[in-house]
Amino acid sequence: MLLSRKRRLLKWAVLAFWVAVTAVAVPLASRLPDVVQADSTAELPRGAQSTRVDELADRFADGDIAPGILVYVRPSGVTGADRAKAYADRRALAPVAAAPIAAPVPSRDGRALMLTVPLRGEGALADKAGKLRDQAARGTPPGLEVRLTGPAGSALDVGDAFKKVDKPVLIATVVLVALALLLTYRSPILWLLPIVNAAIALQTTGAVVYLLGEHAGLYVADGTATILNALVFGISTDYALLLLARYREELRRHPDRHDAMSAALRRSAAPIAASAATVSLGLLCLLAARMGFNYALGPIGAIGVLGGLVVVMSLLPALLVILGRWVFWPRIPRHGDAPPARGLWDRIGAGVAARPRLVWVGGLAVLAALAAGCLGISTGLDRAHFLTTTPGSAVGERLLAQHYPGGQGRPLQVVTDEPDTVAAALRASPGVARVGTPERSTDGRLTKFDVVLTDPPDGEAAKGTVRALRDAIPEADFGASTARLIDLADAQSHDRRVVIPLVLGVVLLILMALLRAIVAPLLVVATVVASYFAALGAAWLLFRYGFGFPALDIQVALMGFLFMVALGVDYNLFLVSRIREEAARSGHRAGVLRGLGVTGGVISSAGLVLAATFGVLGVMPITMMVQIGVLVSLGVLLDTFFVRSVIVPALALDAGHRFWWPARRPEAPSPTGPPAELINAKLA
Repeated sequence: MLLSRKRRLLKWAVLAFWVAVTAVAVPLASRLPDVVQADSTAELPRGAQSTRVDELADRFADGDIAPGILVYVRPSGVTGADRAKAYADRRALAPVAAAPIAAPVPSRDGRALMLTVPLRGEGALADKAGKLRDQAARGTPPGLEVRLTGPAGSALDVGDAFKKVDKPVLIATVVLVALALLLTYRSPILWLLPIVNAAIALQTTGAVVYLLGEHAGLYVADGTATILNALVFGISTDYALLLLARYREELRRHPDRHDAMSAALRRSAAPIAASAATVSLGLLCLLAARMGFNYALGPIGAIGVLGGLVVVMSLLPALLVILGRWVFWPRIPRHGDAPPARGLWDRIGAGVAARPRLVWVGGLAVLAALAAGCLGISTGLDRAHFLTTTPGSAVGERLLAQHYPGGQGRPLQVVTDEPDTVAAALRASPGVARVGTPERSTDGRLTKFDVVLTDPPDGEAAKGTVRALRDAIPEADFGASTARLIDLADAQSHDRRVVIPLVLGVVLLILMALLRAIVAPLLVVATVVASYFAALGAAWLLFRYGFGFPALDIQVALMGFLFMVALGVDYNLFLVSRIREEAARSGHRAGVLRGLGVTGGVISSAGLVLAATFGVLGVMPITMMVQIGVLVSLGVLLDTFFVRSVIVPALALDAGHRFWWPARRPEAPSPTGPPAELINAKLA
């Protein structure tokens, strides 16, 4: 009696705790944008030459200068009115500039002028760049095209892109998740609970990340918050759906809802905790990454997953028990109700069981056909395709390349302590158009040159030039522009080679620990990897011929693998752990079919929700986000409705008891389940 009273009081204590936490978390989470660090060296590859050059910037007087370059172009030739406009802009922008603005530089063909405005790189660079763009648009003579480019122009384009979409993307995510939950439960009330839990998890996670960013030096990059929103919202809702499904089952077995929730928590805690461990430890594998953005995303993503786990496994049970059975209205589960009649997933299981080997062989053939699309993948987007629409800075850079040396808009930065030797070598090197005036560091030990290449900085010719310069001039470090692009690509290549095996190892070990088997985890991981390559191949064909993207962003393959494998294993983990539980009661074959039948609906709903949350990224104007969102959504849908529902059950049925090797059969589960006779009768 005393235990029962304590349990009944506990739900109110849990609710009060989360009300207090939310009240504190909401204002802190709203300040998360304050700790986002744009253009930080922490985002760059650790240990790379370009990163060292950025880290040395504060030793030079102009180290924090980010120039905005205004280019004025008239195809028929620059007129006196055009020159007057450029000089008027020079005078008007003097109060904004961090140093005196040099006179406009005419092109050799007489068709363009270039005005370079030095701006301070720290603080609101995008706001300062916006003033340049606004001034350039005033009083422009007819027929004169004026564009802003350079680092300041790029910062303005990126800032505009994120400002336009952050809130709409979150709103669209909530709407899509709400629709998916309404379709799943067909209840006017129940769908609110997963939404509320996900929202509280998101606010709590945002508050923790803000505090760590503000007081513990945690690096929060542009785009991290957007990915965190999708991850936390999707995974919190998934966990809520799985707990709700188990609670509904237990309400039919227990007259008291407190007992039903205790049983639901006891039986769902292991797979849900294993899921959270899989995703969070998979994300923490990014700590082995060389790429700064990848490295930073690891702990932030893990915080989000654990936050979702804690909220769903504490607040949601309290709310469900407080509200009672009526929250499921109009389909209220009553004690003693018969299990639901055979449904779609029971029929699918029966079809798979008829010829399991043919099913899994045919399924893998389908995945292989889709994966063949990977053979034509090209990676590495140029700046013109960084956004889904051509950014103004890319147009300006193209105009510069037409009338000035190709690398004029984004020169290399070369730092050395042997200036004479390096300067002579640079001037003698092919592919170098101009070597700027040497600048000494404030301590007099280093010298920096701005080096303009003859070729556009995104092109292969420029990359070849920089690689040759690095080999020929080991006395210098090369950074910015093309050098940074090379280092980013090399770091991503390293991260794929290192992080992907680590993630697979972590996932495999967790599955082995949960299932206490070797064969089943190996088969599950193999199918998830196969579905990843199938989704990647299908996504690439869609990007190339549907979206018109010329390449994948260098971060997409790794990010897609991480989210797809970690999240894809989740659904297989829930299925196989339930199969193991049912097989211990009624035998292997009946357990496979029963496990598929009882988990099919809820896992499919969870897959739809997760696909929707990542799919919303597809409306963003940032190409990388679009590609990650579409790839993960395709992968989750493929894994949920094909791999998990068809191939894995077919493999389990074909393998028989060997599926659980080295165990002969799964161990008996905890008590309070239906008798084996009832299960076998239902499956017959």
